[in-house]
Amino acid sequence: MTGLPIADRREVRQAAVRLLRGERRELAVVLLLTALSALSGLVGPYLLGKIVGGVEAGSLTLSTVDQIALGVLGAAVAHLLLVRYSALRTARLGERFLASLREEAVARTLALPARVVDRLSTGDLLTRVTSDVGTVGQALRDGVPEVLAGAVHVLVVFAAVFWLDPVLGLVSLAGTPFVVWVVRWYLRRARAAYLAESAANGDVAEISAAVGEGSRTIETYGLRARMVAAADRAIARSYRTRLGTLRLRNVLFPVTTFVNVLPAVLVLLVGGFFYAADGVRIEVVVTAVLWVWRLVEPMDRILFWVEFLQRGGASFARIEGIGAHAEPPPAVGEPAGDRIEVKGVRYSYVDGHEVLHGVDLVVQQGERLAIVGVSGAGKSTLGRLIAGVDRPAEGSVLVGGVPVADLVAAGEQRIVLVTQEHHVFIGTVRENLAMAAPDAVDGRLLEALRTVGARWFDELPEGLDTLLGAGGVELDPAQAQQLALARVEVADPHTLVLDEATSSLDPATARHAERAIAAVRENRTVIAIAHRLQTARDADRIAVVDAGRVVELGSHAELVTRDGVYATLWRSWHG
Repeated sequence: MTGLPIADRREVRQAAVRLLRGERRELAVVLLLTALSALSGLVGPYLLGKIVGGVEAGSLTLSTVDQIALGVLGAAVAHLLLVRYSALRTARLGERFLASLREEAVARTLALPARVVDRLSTGDLLTRVTSDVGTVGQALRDGVPEVLAGAVHVLVVFAAVFWLDPVLGLVSLAGTPFVVWVVRWYLRRARAAYLAESAANGDVAEISAAVGEGSRTIETYGLRARMVAAADRAIARSYRTRLGTLRLRNVLFPVTTFVNVLPAVLVLLVGGFFYAADGVRIEVVVTAVLWVWRLVEPMDRILFWVEFLQRGGASFARIEGIGAHAEPPPAVGEPAGDRIEVKGVRYSYVDGHEVLHGVDLVVQQGERLAIVGVSGAGKSTLGRLIAGVDRPAEGSVLVGGVPVADLVAAGEQRIVLVTQEHHVFIGTVRENLAMAAPDAVDGRLLEALRTVGARWFDELPEGLDTLLGAGGVELDPAQAQQLALARVEVADPHTLVLDEATSSLDPATARHAERAIAAVRENRTVIAIAHRLQTARDADRIAVVDAGRVVELGSHAELVTRDGVYATLWRSWHG
């Protein structure tokens, strides 16, 4: 098993810029509101400084104090409203970032070629589309807006202090070198540390999934001690990587906490010294100290989220790595007919080990073709390629002169693969069926259910609105197969590729499923991957696959008379 690649820093930056650029207008509004809220927050301290200066000068009257107090109150109310509204717009912006990320992650995962998915570590892919997406989602929803807002707030305060008194403005920057040093030290180490932590978490998820799926096998063969030892090693690695990131935080946060209060202390000391020397008015010192003290909260917020953004950046790099193998939807033309052509197709799941070797095959519209051969001959692989589930390494699979895989990638399902694996999605009956054709009306959905003989549908409490899956109606294997076949009927493909869709069902259930399949097959081209030769006997033609090549092609009678590979298989089948 292998893992997906990880995007480098440049790719992560480009992806982040792409997300931000997609919300430029909303981002500009958020930054403007943040700047206004920061400015409104400076009015109160400024007015308080005026009161202190007036008291010192003895020039204040009671009415003047009342007017300034009303100004402080008005500024506080304006600040409250601006903070609340900017926080609301910021939260909305973060949610839009998160929605874009989730959609992109799902699209990239679905665009992964089958040969890549077959080699992937389950835990690696699982953690990327769950915990990594969640981490990046929180960073985008909360971290990025918080850091942007904090940065704007800090810049506004520094600019205001410089405007008030340039010397005190320089003093307020005294902690900056320490912050720059510790953040640079942290950033140089954080990416590798958080990537290692994510990879270790993927290993834990991988072994957890393996134990959950294979628990009976583990018990049967007495593998408990071995699996516990493997789990212990994975958990130990995860623990060590967590300690590594914790050490980084234990350096970052104490230093930044000290540095956050340093500017206010220095401004107070230096300002007091200059005031004693008549170099600055008392109201300037008071205002500057109050303003600089307002830097503590946004600086704390920025540095807290910088740490989380590093975690999110590592997860973002893992999510972007999914796209390294994803195939973008190609531009395709309209197929000229429904003739299927397989030309010189070669394919391998693992480099250097070909499963198909230069296969050539033509399937005419409306034909019933059976593909037979011994186990491991390449039958199912050929069926997957014909259905466009994956692309050949060499050669082409065309329908009407257009690559089938290109049509599938573009969302046009002209050929559908039906296997013994069928899935009932959590949602209503309508949602399960309409995903094959989102514009399908209810009448079409109901007709598809009648076509496959889904009589159980009439007993559902809410008809097409009945919830299926967890928390809803649970379908048995036969009903689930009929639902999947009704979905195929709704999609209305011109060709079906049947990969022994009933082989894992019990005889009674299989008979119901076969009747449903027979109904769906009507008026369509059918390519049946036949593991049971009785299925092949009634086909128009039979393609015999042996060691990754089509070695014989003809009707049942012709191939039996030829006394070749098929005849040998037929005799073995009949004893």
